[in-house]
Amino acid sequence: MKSLSYKSLRMIAMGGLALAAGVAEAHTGHGTSDVLEGLAHPFGMDHLLAMVAVGIWSVCALPATKAWWGPTTFMLSLIVSAALGAIGVTVPFLEHMISLSVALFGVMLIFSRQQMTASFGLGTIALAASLHGLAHGAEAPASGFIAYAAGFLATTAALHFGGVLAGLSIRRHLASQGGWAITALGSACGAAGLYLFSQV
Repeated sequence: MKSLSYKSLRMIAMGGLALAAGVAEAHTGHGTSDVLEGLAHPFGMDHLLAMVAVGIWSVCALPATKAWWGPTTFMLSLIVSAALGAIGVTVPFLEHMISLSVALFGVMLIFSRQQMTASFGLGTIALAASLHGLAHGAEAPASGFIAYAAGFLATTAALHFGGVLAGLSIRRHLASQGGWAITALGSACGAAGLYLFSQV
């Protein structure tokens, strides 16, 4: 299958961000009753940016054969913490910490080409994912958690995949300027996280 061009990927990403900007942040206070709500939940701007950033970071910071470790770590931590959130486990200032996790992922992108142990990066991803999972779990319906979880896991996987594609596209089409592109994306992600923090 012919790979998508950089221009096509950029258009898809811009469309996704525009769509997400119009979706209310999906945390506590909104009804969730089925798989469709689960599918929609990760499209809050904070969740979306974090998941795409994890995909890009994994391509840039990990060996090619281990690029899926980042998304896999995120999703495993996400589902465990979502189950905890569904039974009422939470932490103080959860929304604030989720916003700061977006900023943290921006910093990780900026330094993705520097020497960083995989265990440190993956541990940071797991910790951040646990915060996002608690927020997802807090929205779980009284019944039907499995369907709801299947929905948000499917969207999470798609967003990670989009981040991986973006990272691969930057590596392939902007080889000589890839460092600048990743730094710019990381800076934008970090700034977005700080903005979200200021709005909580």
